[in-house]
Amino acid sequence: MASYVLLLKEHEDDETVVYRFGPNEDVMGKIELNKVTKKFSELESLPDPKIPNNFYFDRAAQRLVVCLVKEGGKFPERTAFES
Repeated sequence: MASYVLLLKEHEDDETVVYRFGPNEDVMGKIELNKVTKKFSELESLPDPKIPNNFYFDRAAQRLVVCLVKEGGKFPERTAFES
């Protein structure tokens, strides 16, 4: 089964980065990564209870880990998790 999670950056400073995440631009939650502690927080869950929020949150977090570790802390305006 293929999976796709869209991530759109809302805010970034020296300590945190915040992205909207979800299956498309109409159904999105918010995730925050603290760059200092390397911890994730869910600021908003997906608005549709029929969509598995944890599935999308976990994959959004995986994509942000790649940005932080493998891509040298570069967080693009728009990115995605695809598998």
